[in-house]
Amino acid sequence: MFARRLVQLSTRQSAAPARLIRGGHGAPHYNEPGGYLFGRKPGQKYEKEGWETIWIGGFTIAFGLIAAGIYYKPDTRIRTWARQEAERQMREEGDLLEYKHTEYKA
Repeated sequence: MFARRLVQLSTRQSAAPARLIRGGHGAPHYNEPGGYLFGRKPGQKYEKEGWETIWIGGFTIAFGLIAAGIYYKPDTRIRTWARQEAERQMREEGDLLEYKHTEYKA
């Protein structure tokens, strides 16, 4: 019985009839293409909307804070820690951390 019902459900037409409009809002609405970039004719002055200044300012501040945070974040790489630990151990043992420069003579 279950298998028969599953077959019936899977073989139904998936497309709804054209006369059935779900939601009662009619056909989907979209702006017709006008042939101009951003819908503005050449030479027409752009008028900002109220939210644009706040949005741009917010993104600028957020970008600045993130950039500063990344620039000043602590160095937590294992390689840096190992180098500092090796330098500390060499100082305790009395080894030289700096080596004298020698000239190469061919």
